[in-house]
Amino acid sequence: MTDKPKTDAPDYSKTLYLPQTDFPMRAGLPQREPDLLARWNEIDLYGQLRATSKGRPKFVLHDGPPYANGNIHIGHALNKILKDLVTRSQQMLGFDSNYVPGWDCHGLPIEWKIEEGYRAKGKNKDAVPINEFRKECRAFAQKWVDIQREEFKRLGVIGDWAHPYTTMAFAAEAQIAREIMKFAANGLLYRGSKPVMWSVVEKTALAEAEVEYEDHTSDTVWVKFPVKAAFGRLANASVVIWTTTPWTLPGNRAISFSSKIAYGLYKITDAPADNWAKTGDLLILADKLAEDVFKQARVTSYERTSDIDSGILDALECSHPLKGLDGGYEFTVPLLDGDHVTDDTGTGFVHTAPGHGREDFDIWMHNARELEARGISAAIPYTVDENGALTTQAPGFTGRRVLTDKGEKGDANDTIIKALVERGALLARGRLKHQYPHSWRSKKPVIYRNTPQWFIAMDKAIKGEVKKGDTLRHRALQAISVTRWVPAQGENRITGMITGRPDWVVSRQRAWGVPITVFARENGDGSVELLRDEAVNTRIAEAFEKEGADAWYIEGARERFLGNHANEDWQKVDDILDVWFDSGSTHAFVLEDPVHFPGLAGIERKVDGGRDTVMYLEGSDQHRGWFHSSLLESCGTRGRAPYDVVLTHGFTLDEQGRKMSKSLGNTTAPQDVIKQSGADILRLWVAQSDYSDDLRIGPEILKGTIETYRKLRNTIRWMLGTLHHLTPNDSVAFADMPELERLMLHRLSEVDATVRRAYAEFDYKNVIAALTNFMNTELSAFYFDVRKDVLYCDPASSTTRKAALTTVSILCDAIVKWLAPILSFTCEETWLTYRASEAPSVHLTTFPDGLDKYRNDALATKWESIRAVRSVVTGALEIERAAKRIGSSLEASPLVYVSDMKLFAILADTDLAEVCITSNAMVTNDDPPADAFRLTEVPGVAVVVEKAVGKKCARSWKILPTVGDDPEYPDVTPRDAQALREWKALAKV
Repeated sequence: MTDKPKTDAPDYSKTLYLPQTDFPMRAGLPQREPDLLARWNEIDLYGQLRATSKGRPKFVLHDGPPYANGNIHIGHALNKILKDLVTRSQQMLGFDSNYVPGWDCHGLPIEWKIEEGYRAKGKNKDAVPINEFRKECRAFAQKWVDIQREEFKRLGVIGDWAHPYTTMAFAAEAQIAREIMKFAANGLLYRGSKPVMWSVVEKTALAEAEVEYEDHTSDTVWVKFPVKAAFGRLANASVVIWTTTPWTLPGNRAISFSSKIAYGLYKITDAPADNWAKTGDLLILADKLAEDVFKQARVTSYERTSDIDSGILDALECSHPLKGLDGGYEFTVPLLDGDHVTDDTGTGFVHTAPGHGREDFDIWMHNARELEARGISAAIPYTVDENGALTTQAPGFTGRRVLTDKGEKGDANDTIIKALVERGALLARGRLKHQYPHSWRSKKPVIYRNTPQWFIAMDKAIKGEVKKGDTLRHRALQAISVTRWVPAQGENRITGMITGRPDWVVSRQRAWGVPITVFARENGDGSVELLRDEAVNTRIAEAFEKEGADAWYIEGARERFLGNHANEDWQKVDDILDVWFDSGSTHAFVLEDPVHFPGLAGIERKVDGGRDTVMYLEGSDQHRGWFHSSLLESCGTRGRAPYDVVLTHGFTLDEQGRKMSKSLGNTTAPQDVIKQSGADILRLWVAQSDYSDDLRIGPEILKGTIETYRKLRNTIRWMLGTLHHLTPNDSVAFADMPELERLMLHRLSEVDATVRRAYAEFDYKNVIAALTNFMNTELSAFYFDVRKDVLYCDPASSTTRKAALTTVSILCDAIVKWLAPILSFTCEETWLTYRASEAPSVHLTTFPDGLDKYRNDALATKWESIRAVRSVVTGALEIERAAKRIGSSLEASPLVYVSDMKLFAILADTDLAEVCITSNAMVTNDDPPADAFRLTEVPGVAVVVEKAVGKKCARSWKILPTVGDDPEYPDVTPRDAQALREWKALAKV
């Protein structure tokens, strides 16, 4: 029906019920989408969603706050679109699915930007009053909140954009302060001296979540620690260590070994004269690593003289290799048995500087009491200051820099290595390229340094709780086990992180953030006591509610908050909180604040026996970031996780799987995609991708997405055009429908189950897979193709035509609703084209109910056989068409040979010509000729294509002997003649 027949017959095209619609073939999404956004704003779609879903179970997607410091990138788009897919689909599944967007506004990235401006103007930050500086940080953050808000809205994300949350809002800062004061009250907040990751460039402590590992080339040294003279035959030997941080050697206080490793005493029997390793040297090494050590030391010959028992090592004591330098390093260096020591690399001994590494600190503190009993001081030195310079507690190297202010290598390593050479303590040196921690903001290396910080304890008993073993770690691990993780492997990942994590370093030495709102005083033994007074806490929180956290820094703040305690020796802590504590507290000032966020009021959590669900959704890196800090904060203050479901997604890469970089020119900006193709294309890309892995995007991938969209849109457009002819009187009951319609509604019920399950499981790629297959294969390529003749040509009174129209209406309604969470703009445009009278927006509806009543597995089984036969006929027709023996399939009359009598009976009761879109068809159980067409996958069926007999109908183009049977219309079939009479009658009306 694509070519107009060459005939002198009248033009009957105006009498056909061809599709008619204003829904354009070309989407024009970049121009159309802003109009729909304006309409959503005009009708207050967010407010209507809350009103229409009032009383339903809540599904709250709590927003992980993006950082307010720049335009959004494709990773932001992925995250926000995925969140919108969740909230829209959960809403249409029958929940009150709410989303309040938020922003992280405190912290170093913003502070750093303001400082950059100062440096450019030659302005000294320290000369600016702190609250003036904080005011500039606040203004900077607010500017980017406003910019990002518009960019996120353009993606089609529905949320309470008029009332977002920000961590710098006064109410938020007040609640963050209340949360840290809860940790002070329950005994988990303490000041301690531990090695923490320190950014020399940014001059602040960093948490693990603020660190990324990049390639770095380090100096490596093999160093001899002489055994003390009191140890007999080993008195002339040395224990050899290997380290990639020579600058930490002034902080060395022990050597760690493992009782599980075999060690030996080795003697160098030959070495070059100019070598650091000398002939006759006695070295204690792990047997497995000795050969490699001697290779690095350029030793040409050596021998193993004896075993070294772990009991000997446990008692062994060494001298520091820098002993005597500037009168320092006179202390004893003990050997400590540690589980962290391996014989994979190095020497089998680990240089232990308790001020410069977590494992070093742990083993030192574990042995501290015993060391003191042996007369060895357990004090940990402060050998490196905040500028990365060695202190006076590193005699001989004071002022030498580990890193410069710009994060580049300083002179400390070279100076220390030179001193080792001069003292005969160096065995070998080299360089190693490896993964090393860098600040995720400055992109510069960090160092471990011992410094007083504020910590939240992971393993301390929580004050006021009587349950044995009730620690923050225990609570967090328990909470993980009752949380749903999507994908499931997220549970193992965060479990491992919580199991092995150290105490939480929550203090930062910066200015822009919420201060640690506690008062402390030193005890005589070096410990710190915290003031615990609810009246003081209340004054702080009330001031923050009215004035923000700036109130902490106003002159006279100490006296204002302390009240009756002002004359005591309590000192105000001016460190600010880790921004992860800010974002980890968002549940407390968003999900639990009905005043500022009334749409979230009354959440009943599942763990409390409630019916509501809270989801957190972010990139997989947030297992160590926001998921992690939120879990610890909530478990510490509420005894449970703040979430019921946690979903993680991967990162965005280019088409070759490379990380996106402006320098490589391989970035894809969401703004550009929207400008060129529209936000619905981005939304479809997100939905059809496997978000559990990293996602690739680029021009070629987007071409595929656009093609998928085009096919979906064209199918929707055809349905809309066909439904132009549907009248209120055309509805046909399901029981009265022909088998083909009942079959398609059965398939619709199957797709319904798949789509609902996929949406419930957040499996959007399966939604798209199911719908594209259904729409392209089941509908466009089969049902619609078969039914076009009936829909276009049947009389207006035809029950089959009305049944088809009814079915198309049911199909269209379901498909548009199913696609609405993904193609939110396109489906809204569709809805306004044909259903606006039912609801002002498709997004105010729910997924269709009751489709399971169409289920008919027996009918589906029957039609599997019919469609299998159809595939054989179609294959035969293609061969005839390719050989140019026929043009249109309507020129054919296939003869179908069927050997199976059960199948023969089914086909005898089926209008096979209609199903195969031919003018006629015959079925026989005779033996087929040898040259009949067959398909291996459909045994027992063969087809011979014969030419259709009769005349071509001038209206439907079918070739039938009945053309001309109606004398009033001699050039059409009787069916078309009846259609023409009805059309003429209706035209007069």
